[in-house]
Amino acid sequence: MMAVLLPANAFTSAAPWAVDCRKAIAELWDTLVVVFGEGVVVEAHSSFVTATAFLRARSDVRPPLKIFRMSRQDDPPAVVKDFERLLVRGGGRVANGYVARSVPASHESLAFDLHDPALLDRRDELANFGSVKRLGDLYDSPPRVNLTANAAWLRSEEGPETVRLIGGRDIGRDGVITAPSDDAHWAMVPEEYLLAPGDLVVGTVSRTSDLYGFRAALVTTEDLPMAANHMTIVLRPLQELEPQQVRLTLMFLRTKLARALVGVPGPIVGLHQLQALLIPQPDEALATALDDLTSVKEQLRAWEAEASTVLESVFLEKTAALARSRVIGSGRTLRLRVEAASLIDDLGYTVRTRFPYPVAYRWRETEARLSGGDSQAAYGAVLDTAEILLCYSSQLALALARSSGIELGAVAAIKEKLAGGRSGPGFGDWVAVLQEVATSRKLRNLTAEHPLNDIRSLLSDKDSTDACKRLSDRRNDQAHLRRVDPVDLPNAAKEAFADLGTLIASARFLADWSLLDITDVRWDSLTRTSKVQYRELMGDHPVVPMKTILLPRNDLEAGSLYLRDPNHGLHLLRPFLIGQDCRTCRNWSTFHVDRVPKGDVLLKSLEHGHVFRDSATDTASVLRVVGLL
Repeated sequence: MMAVLLPANAFTSAAPWAVDCRKAIAELWDTLVVVFGEGVVVEAHSSFVTATAFLRARSDVRPPLKIFRMSRQDDPPAVVKDFERLLVRGGGRVANGYVARSVPASHESLAFDLHDPALLDRRDELANFGSVKRLGDLYDSPPRVNLTANAAWLRSEEGPETVRLIGGRDIGRDGVITAPSDDAHWAMVPEEYLLAPGDLVVGTVSRTSDLYGFRAALVTTEDLPMAANHMTIVLRPLQELEPQQVRLTLMFLRTKLARALVGVPGPIVGLHQLQALLIPQPDEALATALDDLTSVKEQLRAWEAEASTVLESVFLEKTAALARSRVIGSGRTLRLRVEAASLIDDLGYTVRTRFPYPVAYRWRETEARLSGGDSQAAYGAVLDTAEILLCYSSQLALALARSSGIELGAVAAIKEKLAGGRSGPGFGDWVAVLQEVATSRKLRNLTAEHPLNDIRSLLSDKDSTDACKRLSDRRNDQAHLRRVDPVDLPNAAKEAFADLGTLIASARFLADWSLLDITDVRWDSLTRTSKVQYRELMGDHPVVPMKTILLPRNDLEAGSLYLRDPNHGLHLLRPFLIGQDCRTCRNWSTFHVDRVPKGDVLLKSLEHGHVFRDSATDTASVLRVVGLL
């Protein structure tokens, strides 16, 4: 065995001499272990990285490669123990090192981060954002001013024909290009060196040990005229990019993960190394979410600016009375905005105002019962609300699965109960549907933006599953006369409500899924659009304003319920959910099919539990079409 100590770039650089060095070593030797050390040479700069390679005469079977990393700041005894653990491992990872999953080719860089199994997993996960692309496939790089080679262009101060030169230190962690300071650089540069709106500037100095990623900023018109020095990398879009793409690219570059995936152990990152980085590309759902968050951020900034303006104007009015009136009036409006926004953190408020009507109505009744002090009524209301939440969610799952051509095994039990005509589906059937949706392999290949993926999350974690199980047991006990003792009812109601809150929190996605009652559709064959009139049934009351929208489709049904997902796609819910006036209470309600005794379809209200015979003559045949009969 032989050990060699070299500068780290001999094993990591893409320079021809470094590649030739690695190839020459590989002709005669197998590399067993490479140990990178940052700042470990006492007389050298703290950023200097060494590589100690342990080599053995080449054999027919190449041994696994082990890579380790340490720095001057590490605890020596801990490093030694960790290194000893790595030496005896046949695979996997220790705190500071790992066994590479495959032996890299002789020309490949052995940079620590490039072959780290944990980082490779995270790199592969980037595709779940939508897709990935090489940064070099999205951006080219215009020339930069070298402060040494182009020293003749430099000027000591700003002038009519000079432009500012920015470096990595001029790019803030927040993505803002800082204002010129007294020691700013100025230069007269050729036109091709000038930056343009839409360019990205990235600082080249970045260590893998840093807490953050690259310093990166978007160049705007307000920043110009400007050029970049050689301590930055300029990225110019090869074609027009969507704002969401640019936003996500900047966000990713500023992460420690991006710096690690570049795979350069030293502090300086080159253009070609950065261009090889895989960048996540947002799908439609993520792009919409990014737009929404950006709008929220801008709105909050506007409110902050408005509050600052009011505070600064206290002594600017002509009279104290006018100033007092202005501050009180404007302050009231701003305070009400903030109070309304802070209510969103209140789960109850979110459910009452943003959840679909059947769930929001039941939740409001539950809160009212709990506040009234009647523990028996409150306990029953909690269990009813839990069942309606699961019922509504499972009906959505059934409708979405059917429209996607996916057969669910849980439908068989529901189908049997409907046809039996004695007792309709209940708590256990809804849970069975949602559990199958959460675990079925049939649904694993759905696109990331498919609505069923959100429903899969409802019972996907242990907390929500356990809460659902406890509520189901309570429901069964109540149905079989194993009722809670009156003395224990207050505590039982409290515990059941806590479990309901866990389920509701897992179903927050429902706040983004509008329940629409389409009341009228008028198709225009010339413009190929439909004028659709609808009611958006979100919140705890069915009396809501009519809305109108133009849609480029002619397959929508007046009188049917639809689900509108976050991407504004409309999904027919008939016959799984039906909206109409209740014959018992005369209130508009949502219904699901409860039983079909001897061909008569009985509907059950989600809001009130009222049951009556459906007057439509074709409902039974439609149920056969969707596989419920």
